Amino acid sequence: MIVGKYKITYENGLHARPATKLVSKANSFQSEMILEFNERKVNLKSIMGVMSLGVPANKNIKITFNGKDEEEAYKAITRVINDINEMK
Repeated sequence: MIVGKYKITYENGLHARPATKLVSKANSFQSEMILEFNERKVNLKSIMGVMSLGVPANKNIKITFNGKDEEEAYKAITRVINDINEMK
């Protein structure tokens, strides 16, 4: 199990477009990924779950990766979050 802690700095937070990028990448891996924000947990592979959290800008999230490709998933999701934070 790997736990990643991130800060979403993109000014619009995890709205539809960045959430879709994140969920799409998560679905390319077999590992289970749980996104946690404000003591609520959702499956990172569920667009409705991720959107339901309403993660705003400048807030911290935690993602737990668990499975046989967890290391690759962790690296890929970290890259996607970095890309989201650089969006204009």
